[in-house]
Formats: sequence, C-alpha cells, structure tokens
Amino acid sequence: MAEAPTRNRYVDVPKKADWTIEQDWPSYSAQEHDRWRRLFDRQARLLPGRACQAFLDAKAKLGLSGAGIPDFDTLSQRLQALTGWRVVPVAGLIPDEMFFTHLANRRFPAGAFIRRESELDYLEEPDVFHDVFGHAPLLADPVYARFMEAYGRGGCRALKLGRLRNLARLYWRTVEFGLIDTPEGLRIFGAGLLSSPAEAVFALDDASPHRLAFDLERIMRTKYRIDDFQQCYFVIENFDSLRRACDQDFAPLYARLGAAPDIEADAIVETDRVITRGDLHYSRNKTA
Repeated sequence: MAEAPTRNRYVDVPKKADWTIEQDWPSYSAQEHDRWRRLFDRQARLLPGRACQAFLDAKAKLGLSGAGIPDFDTLSQRLQALTGWRVVPVAGLIPDEMFFTHLANRRFPAGAFIRRESELDYLEEPDVFHDVFGHAPLLADPVYARFMEAYGRGGCRALKLGRLRNLARLYWRTVEFGLIDTPEGLRIFGAGLLSSPAEAVFALDDASPHRLAFDLERIMRTKYRIDDFQQCYFVIENFDSLRRACDQDFAPLYARLGAAPDIEADAIVETDRVITRGDLHYSRNKTA
C-alpha cells in the first residue's frame, strides 16, 4: 500500500489547549508498526556496549520492544509507577513555553507520527521512534528524571529572561547528544545518539570529533550543528553530577553569558578538559 502524501498524518488532528492530541493507537498501519520494528531491532543490536547501562536497563523495565509502536497510555502507566512521569502525544514540535511546562510537570511530549520509509536513516523533526525509544527510557531513572523536571522549570524562566538560546544549548549537548563516563569507558545517553545508527558509532569511535568534559557555562556559550554530526561531544561524570551542576539560580550565569562571545562548534578553548582531541576530518572534508 502506498503511503499518504503527508508524512505526518497527525498535523490536522485536533489539538488540546496544551498542544497534546489523541494518539489513536489502533490507527497505526501494519507498515508503520513494521517500520518501528526495523528501527528498534537495528538499534537494539547496535547499542549494547555503546549505550549507558541505565538506558538499557530502563528500556527493558518499561517493556519497550520491537513488537510495534508503543501505546502511550500503557507506557505512561509503567513510567509513572517508577518516577511519576508520563509520555503525552503531540503532532510534532510544539511552542517552547508549552514544551517546558510539560517537562516541569513530568510530562514528556512525544511525536505520535513515525517517519516515512524514505526517512528511515534521518529526519529533521523528531518522530515517535526518536522520542519514545530515545528519550522515554531514561525518564525511568529517578536522578535523570529530576534533572529533566528542573530543566523544564528553568526553561520557563529562560524564556522570560530572553536566554532560551543558552538553555537550548544545554539540552542539545546533554539530553540529545550527551556522553557519560563509566568504568567501562564512554557511553551514550543522549536521545539523538541513541536513535541514530550512524552517529551512535561516530560519537564514540570516530577520530573526527572532540570529546570534552562537561562544563555548564562553556556548553551554554557553544554553538551546535542541527543538520549533521556534531564536531564536539561533552561528557558528564554521572546523572547526579549533571543534576547538581544545574541545580542553581541561572540568573547570574545568564548575566555573564550576555557579555561573553559565543564559542564555535568545533573549537577547543584554554579551559577545556580534553578527553579526546579530534582531528575534525569529517567536517573539513564536508566543507571541502
């Protein structure tokens, strides 16, 4: 059966005041469930030894499998019993203020649509696989879940202070593309890496990117790529150190950031603790 012309069939679904929609789980086609299965199986083979153990354990605890696209209500019941979080369906990207409000109230907005076959390896807008497979498992970790709740509260304040750009960089460099140090070596915890077969390998194994120790202020000054692999990855010690670093009044930090220049996405600065200095061959070859 041919796919509908519109890749996201939820675009025209009625939205509630909080921008959530009805998932309508029975409406997913066999082709859509099969697409989830293939995406899931590919990452399930790739991630052991690459993803942090907390992610692998939580994925099993939540019952995520390759059987098909999860029912958000069932997933939320399991997640809520562990940390009080829920996964709520949305049609796609939602306004920043509403996104932060959901996080601050322990709700993760997840795209209900699944990518088209032609976008199996990459798509710009996060879909159900990225959001549920990549983000939902770590919300079962109590410490990480508290960090995400605090991030939501901080986001509401950043909007009022006009510093969303800086706070978005923190999200990108941790929640989406973060690495974590473990006794077994560097591991992935960012959802953008967990849901991407190519960048999951690139971030850990390739000689191109820099890998630098987490530094909150440095991260909030640093640009990032939205259309390609990152040129620099930041490494946290553990989830508790991430939570503690962000458990502060950001107002003085924002004041300093307002007077500080941005740092380029591929730069190493004097204050960096370098774990791996990359040769940047990937980005230089692309530019050439």
